[in-house]
Amino acid sequence: MSETPADNVVRTYIDTHRDAFLEDLAEWLRIPSVSAQPEHADDVRRSAEWLAAHLAKTGFPVAEVWETPGAPAVFAEWPSDDPGAPTVLVYGHHDVQPAELADGWHTEPFEPVVKDGRMYARGAADDKGQVFFHTLGVRAHLAATGAEAPAVHLKLLVEGEEESGSAHFRALVEREAARLAADVVIVSDTGMWSETTPTVCTGMRGVADCEIDLHGPDQDIHSGAFGGAVPNPATVAARLVAALHDADEKVAIPGFYDNVAELTDEERQLIAELPFDEDEWLRTAKSHAAAGEKGYSTLERVWARPTAEVNGIGGGYQGPGGKTIVPASAHLKLSFRLVSGQDPYEIEAAVRDWVAAHVPDGIRHSLVFGAPTRPCLTPLGHPALRSVVRAMERAFGQKVRFTREGGSGPAADLQDVLGAPVLFLGISVPSDGWHAPNEKVELDLLLKGVETAAHLWTDLAAHWRPAA
Repeated sequence: MSETPADNVVRTYIDTHRDAFLEDLAEWLRIPSVSAQPEHADDVRRSAEWLAAHLAKTGFPVAEVWETPGAPAVFAEWPSDDPGAPTVLVYGHHDVQPAELADGWHTEPFEPVVKDGRMYARGAADDKGQVFFHTLGVRAHLAATGAEAPAVHLKLLVEGEEESGSAHFRALVEREAARLAADVVIVSDTGMWSETTPTVCTGMRGVADCEIDLHGPDQDIHSGAFGGAVPNPATVAARLVAALHDADEKVAIPGFYDNVAELTDEERQLIAELPFDEDEWLRTAKSHAAAGEKGYSTLERVWARPTAEVNGIGGGYQGPGGKTIVPASAHLKLSFRLVSGQDPYEIEAAVRDWVAAHVPDGIRHSLVFGAPTRPCLTPLGHPALRSVVRAMERAFGQKVRFTREGGSGPAADLQDVLGAPVLFLGISVPSDGWHAPNEKVELDLLLKGVETAAHLWTDLAAHWRPAA
């Protein structure tokens, strides 16, 4: 790919400011912003305040700490001089997972160490490093354009509770919807296929989960005196689990696949192009065989097909030896990963109807759903996605491929509330060890993220003018 003068300016700017950028990132990583642990509440606040101050120093004319009933978020805004430019909202989070040296870390988790081209620290990849590359990226962008403001109206929302469930995130987005309004959302909380295969994620699945309690007799009763003559809640739980899938491993709940966005031939081809080693994947999964819905590859099952999983099942006597009873109760925990086109509340209604149809007389049941997360999917032809791809290809100097993620995240709330498409820009790789001991970020890739962000704002402004 031919280089332009702007490419050279961006790289020179990044090289010149590399050391200061990494020193500032290390300073932020030293703040143990563990949102799940109440004893770190002051640290999470300190992290938010540090970031807001740094964004102001970067040049954002607006940089604020936003309060929630839980941990604070950070909002920043830098309007473009072009009133017709697209408005872009970048999402990430500044809280991190718990980490202790005793967990298996080779170094103190909140004392960053640079070794062999990597920075080791909790949050280096998930997600402080990926948030932070936007700070140097926007400065490199300005150096290349010679402008005083970005080519797009640039906003950042950096959450403080993602690692503890984003309990207050949707309410925050709803409260501040007017200030968060955007034409597109860029999520920098994902990764790439590998160090040598740069990729853009185009979607994440949603999720709905529930607990089912089944109650039969008012207490455990003798199986000799009553067994075979009264309904057994443990048997009903087993029958529910057995009825969850058909012989082809499709979810057997009526209506479950209504409105599912089926993979196109192009999407299947793009997935098939990835250098996927199923044996290696199975080793990572600690599993001995691949399984799932017939007619789909492993990656298609994980990324683009809805699923139902039994997360837990129990009931009756669990101690040593035998206890011949009909138990009073049994319990199930189920979760459903959802894909584009599926509405979590429609799935919830379908599950409720399915359970009611399978529970016999004499068994009382209750079913409680947790807070759902909607799926999100970026169409391959969306002009903003093409800008992300072009910007990454300029930074990496090679073809960028496409992935999806099988998990779920709060970014779907931004799509749902703001009505803006969600795109993903992440540079982390599987070996970075999110949530694990010795989390790290590859510094070369981190700087490629900086370079991508520097090019992205120019490309978006040049190639996409959202409808008025």
